[in-house]
Amino acid sequence: MPSRETPLMAKIAPAQHPIHELIAHRFSPLAFSDKPVEPAKLLSVLEAGRWAASCFNEQPWSFIVATKDHPAEYQQMLECLIEKNREWAGKAPVLMISVAKLNFDHSGKPNRHALHDVGQAVANMSLQATSMGLLLHQMAGFDVEKTRRTYEIPATHEPVAAMALGYGGDPNSLSEQLKQRALSPRSRKTLGDFVFSGQWNKRSELVAG
Repeated sequence: MPSRETPLMAKIAPAQHPIHELIAHRFSPLAFSDKPVEPAKLLSVLEAGRWAASCFNEQPWSFIVATKDHPAEYQQMLECLIEKNREWAGKAPVLMISVAKLNFDHSGKPNRHALHDVGQAVANMSLQATSMGLLLHQMAGFDVEKTRRTYEIPATHEPVAAMALGYGGDPNSLSEQLKQRALSPRSRKTLGDFVFSGQWNKRSELVAG
């Protein structure tokens, strides 16, 4: 159940079949409050990532975290984002960058599931955040090489995505363009677009009609 401390703005998924309330309430905000995220809640979000499933229990994820309590560290991470994301993400009290370890510890061989597993960890974190009245927005829009240089990330690891975490804010505080994006209806492909059986691109009878 989502926390009673609900985001200022809610965008509940118009699901066609029953789904858990946390999944329905999770969305990626553009407007954040300047209210700090309590350290205990931030630790709970990270703990949820810790308990994600992974291939061979490799746990190939790492997270670089910056909060506004440490302005220089926060600014350093903010500058790794592309400009159009800095515009709104700079309001969030917490920024993070996920990093994947590319090889297995037990064999040294490439782990082709590493990015998948990092995504699973962040999905856990996103739902944990939602359960506590927080919102998490994941971003592809960041400078990978600048991130690698800034944090001296070795070649054995790959920066995956940036994230903004915080309490929901007022969409009216955004620029008009961002406000329109924030208020736009949620949409998804139908199950029939991506659930197949028998052969590739053959719609499954489960979702036919």
